Amino acid sequence: MQADRWDITRGGAEPIPAALRPSLHPAMTIRALSLDHDIGLLHRWFTMDYARFWNMQDLTLDETRRFYADLLASGHGGAYMGLCEGAPAFLIECYDPAHEPVGTHFAPRASDIGMHFFVGPPAAPIRHFTRDVLRHVMAHTFYTLGAQRVVVEPDARNDKVHALNHAVGFAYDRQITLPQKTAWLAFCTRPDFERSIRGDFIHERPA
Repeated sequence: MQADRWDITRGGAEPIPAALRPSLHPAMTIRALSLDHDIGLLHRWFTMDYARFWNMQDLTLDETRRFYADLLASGHGGAYMGLCEGAPAFLIECYDPAHEPVGTHFAPRASDIGMHFFVGPPAAPIRHFTRDVLRHVMAHTFYTLGAQRVVVEPDARNDKVHALNHAVGFAYDRQITLPQKTAWLAFCTRPDFERSIRGDFIHERPA
């Protein structure tokens, strides 16, 4: 996988299909993560109680910065800040699963991209906000970064994210053991995602 795949400033991104655009929140945008400006905010988010499944609660500010500096320097992944009304609202991590422990549990394809997302604390509750975030994350991964299949490995205990993944078209395969967690291995193709937007896609929820 080419290192410049993660660079969203290079141009040439595939346009989001017109049929999907009305389902994407009009006030949400995505930019590259800034090590100089975003890490302090991310560190505050990650140390909150609800961030326990993110597995970065115990990292210092410097350790958090180093984690993202290493990710960006690796050539095997990227990190992006999602904005709502121009303010930071969510984080996206994308990676080549062939270079991560999850890649030992299936046969990665060159067009696969692994994904994590984290939603910051909203100033006030917004109906369907996290679902709208995940739709943007998926559109970004498929059309901006060029994935044909998105791979996730959420913590098996994280029932909320399982429901969200199901809602955007993920098919759950099986539970796997990773260094920091027992996780569900799940996959979503572009047609799966597009069918989920149309509302005619149903997968069984994981048991």
